[in-house]
Amino acid sequence: MLGVIILSHGSRDPDWGRPLEAVAAEVRRLSPGALVGCAYLELAEPSLAVCASHLVAQGVTELRILPVFFGMGRHARSDLPARVDALRQHHPDIHITCLPAAGEHPDMIRLLASIALEGAAPP
Repeated sequence: MLGVIILSHGSRDPDWGRPLEAVAAEVRRLSPGALVGCAYLELAEPSLAVCASHLVAQGVTELRILPVFFGMGRHARSDLPARVDALRQHHPDIHITCLPAAGEHPDMIRLLASIALEGAAPP
């Protein structure tokens, strides 16, 4: 069974996570059989480890982590790989894939450019 974690930095502001929850809802809509959760590196709950354990307890055998970062900053370069390695050690029977940072995906780059130009007069 597929599990997906939408992962972000986190914030103390409870409204900050709404866009992540919207992404999670869209993943659920597109793949009704997938189990989906949101997780945060800091300042919010649940943590990546807690979210992953919750999904594994529900029967997930494959876990995909989508880091919702615009680029490969310190968190994506060092903190995240260490946490994913810890997950792999804690859940050795689960196939865990950590996707590249969302902001570096060509589709995201095109989408943001399209949004920036939406409604603009042609040059």
